[in-house]
Amino acid sequence: MRVGELAARTGVSVRALRYYEEQNLLSAERSPSGQRHYQESAVDRVQLIQQLYAAGLSSKTIVELMPCVIDGQATPALLKRLAAEREHVDQRVTELTRARDRLDSVITAATGNMITGTPCRAGNNRLA
Repeated sequence: MRVGELAARTGVSVRALRYYEEQNLLSAERSPSGQRHYQESAVDRVQLIQQLYAAGLSSKTIVELMPCVIDGQATPALLKRLAAEREHVDQRVTELTRARDRLDSVITAATGNMITGTPCRAGNNRLA
């Protein structure tokens, strides 16, 4: 498939796909005229890249993890790195859960303010 179709199917910009190629995260075959052509598996690859970026991994880290993803080759060092990245993701999930819980408190306090006119408070912190 061509770059525009891959972009449309994954919701990623053409510019981002070119960046992924520059970072060796994605590869494409070239037509004689220089147009990029991707295999069907590129859709899953781009989605994985997006998920790993969303989890906070850098391009460099993702490149280091790709051999395991692409052909299942793992080394003890790679397994250690994967475990460390998993721990970072767990930490971010914990932080995001706390942020969500705090936001729930703010929403509850703001809702109470709208209903009763009492000052907004979430826990011991004033929201003004």
